[in-house]
Amino acid sequence: MNNSGRKKPPLVAEKRYAKAAKPKATPKAKAKPRVAKRKAAPKKRGVLGWILFPFVWTLRLIWRLTWRTTAVALILLAAAVSYTYTQLPPVEDLLDGRTRGSVTVLDRENVVFAWRGDTFGGAIRAGSVAPALKNAVVATEDKRFYWHAGISPRGVASAMRINMREGRKPWQGNGGSTITQQTAKLLCLGVQYDPDIWKTEREYEADCRRTTLARKGKEALYALAMEAKYSKDDILSIYLNRAYLGGGARGFEAASQVYFGKSAASVSVPEAAMMAGLLKAPSTYAPTNNLQRAQDRAATVLKLMREQGYITSADEAAANAAPATLSKAAQARAGGYFVDWVMDTAPDFLTTDTTEDVIIQSTFDNRLQKAAEGALEDIFKTKVREGSKAEAAIVVMSADGAVRAMVGGRQSKVSGAFNRAVQAKRQTGSAFKPFVYAAAMDLGFQYDSVVVDEKFTINVPGSGPYTPQNYTRDFKGEMTLTDALAQSINTVAVKVSEAVGRENVRDVAVRFGIDNELADGPALALGASESTLLEMTGAYAGILNGGRAVSPYGIRELRLKGDQQALMGQEGGFGERVITENAAQQLTYMMYRVVNDGTGRRARLEDREVAGKTGTTSAAKDAWFIGFTAQYVVGVWMGYDDNTPLTGVTGGGLPAEIWRETMVRVTDGLPAVPLPRIRPVNPPRVTAPEPERSVARSTQRRPSGQQRRQQPNLENITEQIIRDVGNLLGNILRGN
Repeated sequence: MNNSGRKKPPLVAEKRYAKAAKPKATPKAKAKPRVAKRKAAPKKRGVLGWILFPFVWTLRLIWRLTWRTTAVALILLAAAVSYTYTQLPPVEDLLDGRTRGSVTVLDRENVVFAWRGDTFGGAIRAGSVAPALKNAVVATEDKRFYWHAGISPRGVASAMRINMREGRKPWQGNGGSTITQQTAKLLCLGVQYDPDIWKTEREYEADCRRTTLARKGKEALYALAMEAKYSKDDILSIYLNRAYLGGGARGFEAASQVYFGKSAASVSVPEAAMMAGLLKAPSTYAPTNNLQRAQDRAATVLKLMREQGYITSADEAAANAAPATLSKAAQARAGGYFVDWVMDTAPDFLTTDTTEDVIIQSTFDNRLQKAAEGALEDIFKTKVREGSKAEAAIVVMSADGAVRAMVGGRQSKVSGAFNRAVQAKRQTGSAFKPFVYAAAMDLGFQYDSVVVDEKFTINVPGSGPYTPQNYTRDFKGEMTLTDALAQSINTVAVKVSEAVGRENVRDVAVRFGIDNELADGPALALGASESTLLEMTGAYAGILNGGRAVSPYGIRELRLKGDQQALMGQEGGFGERVITENAAQQLTYMMYRVVNDGTGRRARLEDREVAGKTGTTSAAKDAWFIGFTAQYVVGVWMGYDDNTPLTGVTGGGLPAEIWRETMVRVTDGLPAVPLPRIRPVNPPRVTAPEPERSVARSTQRRPSGQQRRQQPNLENITEQIIRDVGNLLGNILRGN
């Protein structure tokens, strides 16, 4: 083979069997490409699957909608709670939320005896009150208070079930509200009182208490915001300060002071239980309304406290054995009529409509109030038929017009009731006659002046002839004025009135305080006009004090709580002179003879002098006795509210007995002071009187019923007037 000098090419075999090179590192294996799996073929549904499919699909849809809706609702709720949270004020601003103030009334010894308006004893905290009080409230109103977030679904469900079982709508009746929700309601969900929207605070509070489904939702929202903003004790503090507990007490501090005369920090277990029991129905369970009912309710609270571990069985037994009782101040709430009258005599902006806390120092005497109430109760219990609807009123007054006690009706422990001592205008009958004789004494007549009791007729313009008559239908001839007043002789009273002039009689009565429209005709002398018991008692006080008018008053001083300077002082007391002192002393003597020898003999007292006058009106619709000792004037009225005639009652009967029973108690322990009267050496004779009556309508017809009024004549008076002119001139010259 020809070699041309070229290198020989390697043989194939050499390539095949060439020496193997050192192996190189194996590169990282590349990821296998992902191969899409083929979709599994749907499972075949059986017959059952096709049957359940719609239900399963619906449930899945509901679930998806529910959790999405719930999420949205929770977000909206959180936003609403957050907004409400930002609107809540500091807790200190919520403790006293009253829109009006209170009136605290002190008696003549400056001891608290009554309250009006919303009494607030001062802000308290849950941590500062007695532990028993805090525990009693939680046990009674919300036993899970410290564990829930403001609302209690379990409590709401239970309340709805009870409401439906009792035939009400689910949200009407029991609310299942927590203390937090109740506090939200007390705060009116943050809505402030606006007089342009609500006429009164009562309407505002009623609106706040409305129970509707929408309002319950707002209440729950507000409660959640409060739980986020305040601590549990803060919420409880607001509740303890704002809850109404009856008796005008707003908050537990006020209630503790009103009912027990102590701070809420020092109440006992029985007292705490009684106050917590008031939360269910304050007016119903108020111990001042019914102490036994309040104690029974307290026993229920004690049971709840024991079941929840706040007290032991021994504690419960001890509390039930010695239940809470009222303080002396709370027991003395008998002055309801008096306080109502005092509130009316002062400006409304300082009493009923006050926005401040007001202190009134009054003329009230608790001892005398009890005396009047006890006397009235005893007479009606022992001498009035059971079931009688007859009413009575009593006023006890000092000679200067200071009202010491007032009974406006047989139901004494009341507030806001019809006050017959002040509001009832009734005909006065013969109780008016002292003003006729007061005018006569002041114009020169004497206690022993002689007038003839006889038939006479007066021609009254526009009415025709008028002939007054006595109840006995007879005439006694000559008699002294003392005798005529003691026997309550109608003809003589009319004659004297006509002699001195009706205008003079009217003027004396008005200046003594009878501030009413007085009759124009001769029947004026017989009490045809109307007046109130308070006015009549005040007018008699003018006779006692020597002829000076008095204005009945009950307020000594009025000031704002915490202030030393008074806003009002005494508005009442002695006024101008109406008749001379000599005339007043003669009249007092004549009225003394009324009680000692005349129609008022049932009013006599064994240990002291008494002067007074009976009065009975047409058909015995009204019966009066008003009289006085040297220290006090007491007026008594008796009758029916609907003017039904009294049966067998005259002013000298039951009213005189009520008067006597009252005065015996009023003067107990007081020295016997003589009356400021004349003391004649030869007292005029007073014949035994017939039953006393006056006729309230002037008429010539037969008198209706048991009583009659009579009217006057001028005859046979001239000589007497001439005879007494000298005495009159002498009095004038002496300055009397």
